[in-house]
Amino acid sequence: MCDGVRIGVGRNGRRGGRDFLARHGETVFNAARRLQGDHAHTPLTRAGFAQADEMGRALRASLGPGPALTLWASPTGRALQTLAVIAEHLELDWHGARTDARLVEIGMGSWGGRYYADVVAEVGPVIDPITHALKIAPDGEEYVAIAERVSGWLADTADDMGDRLVVMHGISSRVMRGVMTGLPIDPSMGSPLAPGLPQGSVVMIEGGHETVVHLGGGHAPV
Repeated sequence: MCDGVRIGVGRNGRRGGRDFLARHGETVFNAARRLQGDHAHTPLTRAGFAQADEMGRALRASLGPGPALTLWASPTGRALQTLAVIAEHLELDWHGARTDARLVEIGMGSWGGRYYADVVAEVGPVIDPITHALKIAPDGEEYVAIAERVSGWLADTADDMGDRLVVMHGISSRVMRGVMTGLPIDPSMGSPLAPGLPQGSVVMIEGGHETVVHLGGGHAPV
């Protein structure tokens, strides 16, 4: 279980450096109101590229050109496209970015790729009215599984003492932010869950505390 995993801790008791977590820009699936989930490649829209530009400008204003920043991303096309734009603003080499499948979005099973309206017509609302999180598809990924995989990534990279940028997704980033800031487990989800942020948002987490660097202009919370 996620509350049994010690995460984000380096040899000195706490991971050194700051984590900048970015939510990718709007995609063609988002614009069409389709459930995206862990689809490997759903391209950014023009609005999505504009959101990536805004994140890049905000990070450059905060960090300056060529910052000492390790680049990480979900291996999905939309995350890598977003990272490419941000990296250009920061004058960093996108080709040096690292990817990890544990950073992908929630798996939506047989709901993945379908229109929200069609699924809602069959099963009722798919966004929880209290948490504003996606409900779990009958054959989809449980939130506790997301917490376990992002906690595993955090534990495996805990000895990285520098600043890093991580581009990922709406739901998986909410779980990771919840884990990193020590939020309690949401009993309805079985995992920590930070508040949703619009697409194109960036937060900084340092020492377990979160600060919004840039609030995006995309859809929120999913």
